[in-house]
Amino acid sequence: MTRGGSVRELFKGRHFDHEVIVLCVRWYLSFKLSSRDLVQMMSERGIALAHTTILRWVQRYVPEFEKRWNQYARAVSGSWRCDETYIKVKGRWTYLYRAVDKHGRTVDFLLSERRDVAAAKHFFRKAMKNNGTPRVITLDAYADSHRAISELKSAGTMPHRVRIRSSKYLNNVVEQDHRRIKHRIRPMLGFKRFEAAAITISGIELAEKIRKHQFKTGKLPGRPSTAPETWAAILAG
Repeated sequence: MTRGGSVRELFKGRHFDHEVIVLCVRWYLSFKLSSRDLVQMMSERGIALAHTTILRWVQRYVPEFEKRWNQYARAVSGSWRCDETYIKVKGRWTYLYRAVDKHGRTVDFLLSERRDVAAAKHFFRKAMKNNGTPRVITLDAYADSHRAISELKSAGTMPHRVRIRSSKYLNNVVEQDHRRIKHRIRPMLGFKRFEAAAITISGIELAEKIRKHQFKTGKLPGRPSTAPETWAAILAG
């Protein structure tokens, strides 16, 4: 399939031009805007759409956008700082497990309906699958995270050489990083479904990784220099 054909297939059957879809999804994930803010902004450009259309685009395209961007991902360091934060979904608290490396680059994340050993094990398995085995993991004092790693080591899922330490000071970097995610979520006025929340947060995390320059974009065809050009090159790949 040609590069142009790849993009056409991705947006096949959509009423709006693919550039409008990408722009709306990109801005929704990157900036502190509600879907209704975006509707008004698009209206000023002569484009009439409903806020629910933008929300559907986010659910439909974030997984595909993630897949295409991840082909260009840079490796993170082997020193991980892990922590959890709280996200409200349908009026109930859920738990966002997150890790960054010592430089503040995003390692991985997992939205879970529970905060327990099973959820922590799921998060660490996902992080290692996507990023390889870390050299050291810094945790807070929460017992279930420590127990999860002990069980993963006992099962042979995590090598015993991985060093575990607790340090509130060293984990400041991940706690500060949580704030960027939560600041972006606040204007969205709450999530109604867990699955929708998980996809939207994945998109926000993607936008944060792009902001942190965690992708190798320097050798993309055409040497794009702007965000729209870079997105177009990534999606055509």
